[in-house]
Amino acid sequence: MIDWHAIDTVLLDMDGTLLDLHYDNFFWTQHLPRRYADIHGGDPEKINDQLMSRIMAEKGSLNWYCLDYWSDQLKLDIVALKREVAHLIAPHPSTNEFLHALKASHCDVWLVTNAHRGSLDLKLEHTDLGEHISKIISSHELGIPKEDTEFWRKLQQHWHFDPTRSLLVDDTASVLDSAAAFGIRHLLTLRQPDSKQAVRDSLTYPAVLSFAEVLPITRQS
Repeated sequence: MIDWHAIDTVLLDMDGTLLDLHYDNFFWTQHLPRRYADIHGGDPEKINDQLMSRIMAEKGSLNWYCLDYWSDQLKLDIVALKREVAHLIAPHPSTNEFLHALKASHCDVWLVTNAHRGSLDLKLEHTDLGEHISKIISSHELGIPKEDTEFWRKLQQHWHFDPTRSLLVDDTASVLDSAAAFGIRHLLTLRQPDSKQAVRDSLTYPAVLSFAEVLPITRQS
């Protein structure tokens, strides 16, 4: 599936790719509405509908991912609330094997995420992702989400990489679309970003259920 001889840089998404998206989905659709009702009052079911409507209106923008924005909008400490369910943060079963193989390979490995720094720091605290990755970039540093082709242009300006010799692994189709438009040649997605939801079929990009499907990583000769 992947010609590792043709790849120098591996760009890895975090949520739904390396980490199980169940944590994030549970937080936004279940924990947040309950805690909002606890703090501000109201019917959790009605609050859930209202919150989802507000959140979905920001989909694809930096606000969608910005914990400072939602803390201000909802008058809540979102990072503190996320910490309340941090025990749910977990890598996909094949993530550690994949990261160990990448670290031992010829590839330069970057974490490239839309996660806000508050969320990113919490997940790095509860996992060992940082031990396997040479560079960690949040789209908030560049002021534009990965769904925008301009993100990849800015990323390349700050930290040079050859798009034709790079692999992006991401669970979001719109991010893969923007990367493809920019010229990133090797693209891979996940068939089950959230372990509690159904396996996805008929995906546009090459997809794996487990990273074991792209191992071993053959070194350059």
